[in-house]
Amino acid sequence: MLAARASTARNIQRIARSFATAVDTAGVKVAAVDHNQPTSSVTVLVKAGSRFETKDGVANALKNFAFKSTAKRSAIGTVRESELYGGVLSASLGREYLALSAEFLRGDEPFFVDLLTSFITSAKFTRHEFEEYVVRLVEADTEAAAEDPITRAVDVAHSLAFRSGLGKSLFAPAHNSLTVADVKSFASSSFTKGNIAVLGTGIDQSTLSSLVEKAFASAPSASTSSTSATSYFGGETRLESHHGPQTVFIGFGTTGSPSAPLAALSAHLSPTPSVKWSKGISSIATGIPEGTSVQTVYLPYSDASLFGLLVQGSTAAGVKEAGKVAVQALKASASGLKEEDLKKAIAKAKFSVASASDNREGLVAALGSKILGGSDVTLESSFSSLDALTTSAFSQATSSLLASKPTYVVVGDAHALPFADELGL
Repeated sequence: MLAARASTARNIQRIARSFATAVDTAGVKVAAVDHNQPTSSVTVLVKAGSRFETKDGVANALKNFAFKSTAKRSAIGTVRESELYGGVLSASLGREYLALSAEFLRGDEPFFVDLLTSFITSAKFTRHEFEEYVVRLVEADTEAAAEDPITRAVDVAHSLAFRSGLGKSLFAPAHNSLTVADVKSFASSSFTKGNIAVLGTGIDQSTLSSLVEKAFASAPSASTSSTSATSYFGGETRLESHHGPQTVFIGFGTTGSPSAPLAALSAHLSPTPSVKWSKGISSIATGIPEGTSVQTVYLPYSDASLFGLLVQGSTAAGVKEAGKVAVQALKASASGLKEEDLKKAIAKAKFSVASASDNREGLVAALGSKILGGSDVTLESSFSSLDALTTSAFSQATSSLLASKPTYVVVGDAHALPFADELGL
């Protein structure tokens, strides 16, 4: 047991050291971690998320232009060469950054770094690719989001909570006027060295830095993208939908850097037990009616966070009862936790942070905004803030959260689903 704990501690220290600093390489931030695994990955992060877009939906269009024609390769050439190497390419969009990723066999990093960076430095943005492929992909993203009640609720919750900036949708309007010129203009302002960071796994930092320096030698060094400081507002809206289960999002927002109390609160209220035969540390798990579910949502950003409880069920009545239980548990948390309960929540939150480092997606989600913002990217920094959390600080932070105006969204039978005050908000 002691040997296992010591081994775990050494692994955490090794990962923390690997991410001790995001090295500035010719104006581009580079971070890498290497566990000597047989596969590697490289993700290019660009500060081109929806909060920075100049026209509604243009960030989504830019994401869907990924891996199309560049000065070095045609779109079909990119696909065929990647397949020859056995690589996997993907692109994703967040509110703060666009992520272009390649996963491949160890040793093939020169090709894939060149492939990823060529989109940043020499994308053609051809009109025929925009009209024949990109427009359809943008429309498909919008349609899929409209039919998924969770995606729709969380997206609208951001709009209510933050309005502009972080409040901008990840998806284009159903009827938009986007043009290829809009995408080119947005890319031109976003694809500068100050807006770019590169994150690698299964690759040595010096090797990745060398490849990045060469790849971005010709990239412009203009100023970084910026928006006004985020403010929290809150609000309530009701959306009629006939797709999926009845859904209610009960949320609150904060401004400033991501906070340890919110991470601990999310862990405490989560009804999912960490141990098979345990009832978990949340009172929600034993109080919600059959056929309903409650999950916590904690979305930290560079200058704000959105915390919430997502309630779903097959009937509006069941969702109402589950929502009451969830709100009661949230209010009880503001009254204070026992030392033991806070200790459990902190341990669960720390495990969540640490386990994110086990895969590329988790690393990008956990470290993306930090690397782009030049913040400390070690596990130790996240752990220390959680370890320093006291019961009084937790209670004060939770009480302050509940004192703000809630962000409340219902998706489903808008006439039958409860209003915020019916749940005790």
